[in-house]
Amino acid sequence: MPETPQRPAPATSQEDEFFWRSGADGKLRIKACKACAALIHPPQPVCRYCRSQELGIRTVSGYATLIGFTVNERFGLPGLPPPYIVAQVALEEDPRVRLTTNAVGCAAEDLVLGMRMEVVFERTGDAWLPLFRPTVEQGEPAPLPADEIAPERMRDYVRPMATPEKFEDKVALTGIGMSQIGRRLMVPPLALTVEACKQAVADAGLTLDDIDGLATYPGGGAYGGFSEGGVTALQAALGMRPTWISGGPETFGPGGSIIEAMLAVAGGLARHVLCFRTLWEATFAELVKQGKIRLSAQDTADGWMKPFGAVSAAHTLAQNAQRHFHRYGTTRETLGWIALNQRANAALNPTALYREPMTMDDYLSARTITTPLGLFDCDVPCDGAVAVVVSAVDAARDLRKPPVLVEAVGTQSIERLEWDQSTLTHEPQVLGQAAHLWSRTSLTPADVDVAELYDGFTINCLSWIEALGFCGIGEAKDFLDGGKNIARDGVLPLNTHGGQLSHGRTHGMGLVHEAVSQLRGEAGERQISGAKVAVVSGGGLTPSGVMLLRTDA
Repeated sequence: MPETPQRPAPATSQEDEFFWRSGADGKLRIKACKACAALIHPPQPVCRYCRSQELGIRTVSGYATLIGFTVNERFGLPGLPPPYIVAQVALEEDPRVRLTTNAVGCAAEDLVLGMRMEVVFERTGDAWLPLFRPTVEQGEPAPLPADEIAPERMRDYVRPMATPEKFEDKVALTGIGMSQIGRRLMVPPLALTVEACKQAVADAGLTLDDIDGLATYPGGGAYGGFSEGGVTALQAALGMRPTWISGGPETFGPGGSIIEAMLAVAGGLARHVLCFRTLWEATFAELVKQGKIRLSAQDTADGWMKPFGAVSAAHTLAQNAQRHFHRYGTTRETLGWIALNQRANAALNPTALYREPMTMDDYLSARTITTPLGLFDCDVPCDGAVAVVVSAVDAARDLRKPPVLVEAVGTQSIERLEWDQSTLTHEPQVLGQAAHLWSRTSLTPADVDVAELYDGFTINCLSWIEALGFCGIGEAKDFLDGGKNIARDGVLPLNTHGGQLSHGRTHGMGLVHEAVSQLRGEAGERQISGAKVAVVSGGGLTPSGVMLLRTDA
């Protein structure tokens, strides 16, 4: 009889092997500060609270509070086939410490946020995974733990402007380009990049020889269907000689290359920077299926979440959505209005992948991905490239089209960076950046004519709506009800090209492309009359960024 496969063992290091191996004696151990007694997780060489480096290992009780869970129906690991429950618990000794885990020994319908849980260990390889089950005796559910910084208080932590001068005043967006967008195009990704970049340069009225800077996200490296090879691949292909380049994932979200380009231009390192983002996920997945690309199993269970089958951002964000529902009364229909709005806008966009009409019944009855998120809560993997030219504002006024000016950017990280340790009810790395944006301008949310907000999942978009102040924290249920406020004729026309939910996952750069199209009056049937100010956001979970753009009028 064949052996039952084990789930992959987590990759351990000298810093964390105490955690993964402590379950050998049935005890849970967490790094602890000797100076202030705080528990530190994930383990670090310094206490994040008092910054002491006098740290040790503490054995804890193994009791915790259930603060989130999602039933995964879509993804799986060897030895962990779906469905299974990904959960988050807060340790009783220090609720600031949260563990991503699996809820075991129970059915999902028996779980309630706030219930008491206890650790049990499962061995895989040389590691013992801390899983959690409900305790036999249950009292009243505990309230959700407080966030380190409450969503309503993010503005209290925004740093004031370092100088009265704004670098944003020195730059403009002057060209945009987009390659063909499709599913399984089977086109080399660098070819898509070249197509989009040539379009953007021509749109600006420039030549490739005028481009003296290149920027992209996430750059070269082993990113599978998320990169064509980065700046150096494009530079080599086109024979360019830039004075400045940038490419990497640690920036202001997927559109962070644009903000980096602005800084380079404002600092005098370049006059015209070509920014680009290419994805070829659909083709990559097909080539893997055909055996033409082989995936390495080396990093299958890396990190603090993957060993428990939390292999997608959906698993984290589903729990953020669940807690938003729990705390504010939001419902699946609330998220549904975002998906329906995007689909209605996509119907007017010939480049969108999903253009068929969709009803609320269609949305609610679609297959589950990971509760409460269904198929239409998730963006559409695709192949495509988007490019944007950032120019010095004095040069921009002499180019082919009126420049789109940059009013302000928001980039400050205020929340914790670790996905499962950060803000409970909103997508992490949204609230701080949004608060920072409004500190750099005299404009207000009421001045925005069109919003292009990151929608990798519907909850991302809801998070940006509240974070940017288009409604109060926790008020999205009423603001989104019926979809009228976010429709093209509403108070906040939202994701007018169809968003990533219906146009396709272009990782935020498609949102910039649409914002520029709207401010130029070039959006065709979906054009918002008189659009002069647009807000466009990129990312979340990782450090993200948001930009406020305006016309020259």
